Amino acid sequence: MKILVINTGSSSLKYQLIDMTNESVLAKGLCERIGIDNSFLKHTKVGSDAVVIEKNLPNHTVAIKEVIKALVDPKIGVISDMSEIGAIGHRIVHGGEKFHSSVIIDDAVIKAIEECIQLAPLHNPPNLVGIEACKAVMPKTPMVGVFDTAFHQTMPRRAYLYALPYEIYEKYGVRKYGFHGTSHNYVAHRAADMLNRPIEELKLITCHLGNGGSVCAVEYGKSIDTSMGFTPLAGLVMGTRSGTIDPAVATFLMGKEGMSVRDMENFLNKKSGLLGISGVSSDFRDLEEAADEGNDRAKLAIEMFCYKVKKYIGEYAAIMNGVDAVVFTAGVGENSSLARKTILEGMDYLGISIDPEKNKERGREIDISAEGAKVRTLVIPTNEELAIARETLKLIKR
Repeated sequence: MKILVINTGSSSLKYQLIDMTNESVLAKGLCERIGIDNSFLKHTKVGSDAVVIEKNLPNHTVAIKEVIKALVDPKIGVISDMSEIGAIGHRIVHGGEKFHSSVIIDDAVIKAIEECIQLAPLHNPPNLVGIEACKAVMPKTPMVGVFDTAFHQTMPRRAYLYALPYEIYEKYGVRKYGFHGTSHNYVAHRAADMLNRPIEELKLITCHLGNGGSVCAVEYGKSIDTSMGFTPLAGLVMGTRSGTIDPAVATFLMGKEGMSVRDMENFLNKKSGLLGISGVSSDFRDLEEAADEGNDRAKLAIEMFCYKVKKYIGEYAAIMNGVDAVVFTAGVGENSSLARKTILEGMDYLGISIDPEKNKERGREIDISAEGAKVRTLVIPTNEELAIARETLKLIKR
């Protein structure tokens, strides 16, 4: 079966077509500037150069039609007819407490996703637009929703509740939800494969470190705690997000700077984090380069980022009473030897030790542990699209 994986943003649409007989990517692409001037589709047939198609994309339905047109095109396409697409898998950011696993999308599921918009006002609406666009173009093709939050629904109440009046949780659903669940789940299972042990007997700490980042305690295959919270703002220092701060800082600054609630949300989500500390960039590569050139604030930003990740590793090792492996994934986790080295320095008390030569590797699956290390350190490139395709196939085949 060939499965089309869709990841919809407010003005973008990423896609991959995957042949699940051997889990090979046939084609992938990105529609940019949907609903904006100068929109285009960048399409890549695997094994060929990318092709940029400048096209007016006034909405996501038109974008989906252009994706299908590219996939069936005699020159750049990989299928002869859209009927070859057996199912569509959609990445959906927030399922609240309604979804503990992936589901086949029907009207009831769409309504439930709509009800979660208040929890993810920036993400769920475009996800729904992607679903409706696919329904319009391929009404008979089954669709599956795969939720970023679902993996973390196994967290116990002591981990996901905030120390606010309990009525606030009951009334508004204010609690820790966690994100990046598809990635954490994927790399945890790959780690079990690499260690040649059942995931049901492993204690893992997975570190999804990119422009957005989170750490997850995965005990016996289940998420029992994670660093992101009610929104993706909490936890680590991120590219432009502050991570966890004293909430009184927000009200203090709102008074001093005359900020509205919307101003403060933008300040914490878009102007803080690595960018705010360094004044240079939100991109870790730029920070490493600036630090090498002697920029003290870039160096400080890197140190703060690594310090926070280290704290979460120690915290999660404590709540699980040990750890079998630490896993690094996503852009920074997969590619920055400096970040991995700095994060894990001084953690030999846990049995963590990495090989400096192995740690130089970038972007590939590798065990970078030093010989004799009691706790393994793994680098595993994430593959959320494949994870979504697998979930889709599993449900469609039932």
